[in-house]
Amino acid sequence: MRPGDAPPGGPAAVERLRAVCLALPEVEERVSHGEPTWFAGAGRRARVFVMLADHHHDDHLAFWCPAAAGAQEFLVAEEPERFFRPPYVGHRGWVGVRLDVAPLDWERIEDLVADAHALVAGPTP
Repeated sequence: MRPGDAPPGGPAAVERLRAVCLALPEVEERVSHGEPTWFAGAGRRARVFVMLADHHHDDHLAFWCPAAAGAQEFLVAEEPERFFRPPYVGHRGWVGVRLDVAPLDWERIEDLVADAHALVAGPTP
């Protein structure tokens, strides 16, 4: 962590994740399962592409998102302290990304979020 950087996790990480999600086209934030959740697409066809995962309050702050085939296994094997197979949706290839492990690689997070958005809403123009 560089001097002046906010520590990982906490409100600053959630706000940055929010900004990354809302910068994509046709995104709406709603509360789902008690947590901020971002939906891609308009109206009834809107589908979840990122879900904050702090609802178990287990001292971990993370988000879950769909990933391309094989990405979950690759990421978890590469960095198991940062990536994990989330409950409920992990069997469908979603990946969990911890926001409380330093250093946060925001470029990689932005890529994962954009990929999740494309999987749900189709490629952005």
